Amino acid sequence: MDSRENIYDAIKKMFRGMDNKVNILESQIDVDVQTEYYEYSKNHNLHINPEDVIKNKDDIFRNNLPVEDKKCMFVKLASISSIEAFRTIERYLNDPAHDDLQDWATLAFIESRLLLESKLLDENQVLISTGLGGKGSKLRYFTVLISEAGISLSYIQKKIIRSELHYLLKKNDAELEKIRFSGDLCTILSLIPLKVPIQNLFDTLIEECNKLGDFLNRNCLITNVKILKISEVRERIKSNTAHFR
Repeated sequence: MDSRENIYDAIKKMFRGMDNKVNILESQIDVDVQTEYYEYSKNHNLHINPEDVIKNKDDIFRNNLPVEDKKCMFVKLASISSIEAFRTIERYLNDPAHDDLQDWATLAFIESRLLLESKLLDENQVLISTGLGGKGSKLRYFTVLISEAGISLSYIQKKIIRSELHYLLKKNDAELEKIRFSGDLCTILSLIPLKVPIQNLFDTLIEECNKLGDFLNRNCLITNVKILKISEVRERIKSNTAHFR
């Protein structure tokens, strides 16, 4: 997909002709954990006997049950269209005493819910999952703006960035969760609607700020995988020096 393409439009292209409902994973779950879960699910949900799964459903609450066995149990529960299986996973999530596999249980809970909705509503469900999650119809992004000259951003420049950012986010029905300045960097955590082309939004932000001083690099970092530490940001900039000239 082109970096400037509207994510929502890309989804519609991918599922063209299907009556689908888009769901966003709201929890912030490490992408590696998500990958492990879906790979595990793909490899372990064959030849499952729903009756046996329900019969042994409470095994996930056993403290002495090995972690791998619990993972397998969650995958099995999530793979059958059963209210009882769904409620069992929900009970695990709501019990603070069982927090050793919260991310895994969350993914199983969502998979189970979507499976039930697909059956009850007779419509296909689409799940968008990223490391940073989202809220409602919005995805969470971590963005880094970079000073053009590598010099610490001044008070006035910070004020310009805040003002233009608030204006653009409000205009696009987006939300600012956090903004932080560190020397020549500005990090932004925001929730952006699926229908908004993310690259275009931040290109516009940089363009508008630069009309008042040309102080931002025209390239920026945008990710929905994880929140980067300042040291990680600087390492990425260092390894892509040519890109950020």
